[in-house]
Amino acid sequence: MEAKDLVMALEGLEREKNIKREDILKTIEDALVSALRKNLGKTAQISAKIDTEAGSIKAFQTLTVVETVTNPETELDVEQAKAYTKNPKVGDVVTNTLDVEDFSRIAAQIAKQVLIQKVRGIERDNFYKEFKPREGEVITGSVRRFSDRDIIVDLGKVEAILPYCEQIKKERYVNGSRVKAIIAKVLNQNDLANVGDDPVLSRYKSAAFKMDKGQRGPYVILSRTSPKFMEELFKVEVPEISEGIVEIKNIQRDPGFRAKVMVSSIDHKIDPIGTCVGMRGIRIRAVMNELSGERIDLINYSDDISTVLMNAIAPAKASYVKLESVSDKKATIIVPDDQLAIAIGKDWQNIKLASKLTGWNLEVKSESQKAQEGKEANEQIQAALADVEGIGPKMAEVLQKAGFTTVEKIASVEPEHLATLQGVGEKTAAKVIESAKKYLAEKEAKAQEAQTGEVNDEHNEEAN
Repeated sequence: MEAKDLVMALEGLEREKNIKREDILKTIEDALVSALRKNLGKTAQISAKIDTEAGSIKAFQTLTVVETVTNPETELDVEQAKAYTKNPKVGDVVTNTLDVEDFSRIAAQIAKQVLIQKVRGIERDNFYKEFKPREGEVITGSVRRFSDRDIIVDLGKVEAILPYCEQIKKERYVNGSRVKAIIAKVLNQNDLANVGDDPVLSRYKSAAFKMDKGQRGPYVILSRTSPKFMEELFKVEVPEISEGIVEIKNIQRDPGFRAKVMVSSIDHKIDPIGTCVGMRGIRIRAVMNELSGERIDLINYSDDISTVLMNAIAPAKASYVKLESVSDKKATIIVPDDQLAIAIGKDWQNIKLASKLTGWNLEVKSESQKAQEGKEANEQIQAALADVEGIGPKMAEVLQKAGFTTVEKIASVEPEHLATLQGVGEKTAAKVIESAKKYLAEKEAKAQEAQTGEVNDEHNEEAN
């Protein structure tokens, strides 16, 4: 009758814990074997079987018949074997049916402990299998307790962790507060043991250990700072994103303060920014409210990189962009003077997010700054040209404006080319070109002389 009650209890456990019947029966059988070995010896060959139809539990010990017993846990002699079989011979294997009802109190307690441990292990595995495929899903829970600065969130079946590094810093929570977040990672003990040098997983590992040193997983890691979390919120508020009509190309966030979202549309008739904003801003406001008022800049995607870079510094308006190096992805964005502070943002926040969004190293300058730099550069060019005999300040300005910015360029042209410039005759042009060649020759001679002097100095030092 007790066995039948046990079977009924197991069926209830299967329903409540969502554990397969076969797994729980195997666990019980292993627990019985473990308990019996406490009495019969660690090397005893024991097996157990639960008959659910008959409602019985049976255990067996396998023994080998030998002439002289050296290990009573696995062997017996011929005389002892007669208790189990007729005419036993050396080498025969006999089976002893054990009386499980005669377990000692200690043995029964061991069986209970093993059962509890294994049931918890199966439960952990089931929770891991359930939540692992849900990475990237937005979920809502309530604050259960705090572990240092980390928050333990009750999800019903399991407790999740919202690490401090994944929290919006200006938010404050109390016990019972509602928390909406994305499942960033689901980790088990093996995952934590193999985090390697990954800095993010290392922070998760620290949070998991602080949460509960006795817990062995699974560890459901939540995030409210992830760009993916914002994307999922937009999908809920903007049906066109879920349907694939509007696409989010990239998101960069300074969580709780500012974010930039680059969007595009596969239908030219649909404005992606207007669609995300919604009528009277209702859609984007819902996302912002969930993120504690985080300001969101919507950026229009374009195949033209210059257009993308200019759009990226919104809400500032750009005048034009200068691509300094396409290979190194460096660019300078020129803005009106009154837009410079907006383009840079508080603590350089706007330009930093724009650089991360586009993947380019961006620098912002005002129109007056750019004009001043141009003026200074022109003055340096004119000063360098004026070093040539026959070129005064006025002629240097004329040459610079005509594109003759180096002495080498002047020396490489024919007199008739310079004679086309205003205020420069053919004789003057020939004289200026001749002076430029002479200037370069003298410069080269000085360089060779300096090089020869360095070589001689080296020889003298070696001789000394």
